[in-house]
Amino acid sequence: MTNIAESIYRFIKKNLLHVDMRSQIEIAETNGFKHGERCAFMGEVIIDPGHCWLIEVGNDVTLAPRVHILAHDASTKRQLGYTRIAEVKIGNNVFIGAGSIILPGVHIGDDVIIGAGSIVSRDIPSNSVAVGNPCKVISSYTDYMARKKREMTPKNTFDEGYIIGTISEEKKAEMKKKLKKGPGFIK
Repeated sequence: MTNIAESIYRFIKKNLLHVDMRSQIEIAETNGFKHGERCAFMGEVIIDPGHCWLIEVGNDVTLAPRVHILAHDASTKRQLGYTRIAEVKIGNNVFIGAGSIILPGVHIGDDVIIGAGSIVSRDIPSNSVAVGNPCKVISSYTDYMARKKREMTPKNTFDEGYIIGTISEEKKAEMKKKLKKGPGFIK
């Protein structure tokens, strides 16, 4: 799309269709969502749009693609006439894997990894690695990081020259060859 066509498209979306051009995170921030510094929110993350002020995220948190954080449970609405709501708190230095769902009332401590696809329905203590549906602690964060550090070798680590936008066809082939022996690590 040319710059002129893109400008016209944006104008139509914003002024004629009244589409909010901000990201979901920017909209949530405007409505009271709080988060710390150095956070990374990947594509299609959903911060409960109707109750985002009940969600608090600490420093150095990564929400991988398609993470959903919910502060409400509408399953009670039809029968009780009310929707259940609860705060969600996520500590510092937390990684939440792709496609995970954090349910209302959950508190996640500091130094935590939540595995991809997990459904977090109960509190997760600090210094934990937790996975599954329902999400359960499987290791301490400290032990997990120590194991991964021991797995790293010069033969299975890759620098910034191996990422999209900078990687050559030769480096792609080299990486694939090295990874046939097992997982690797990229900067």
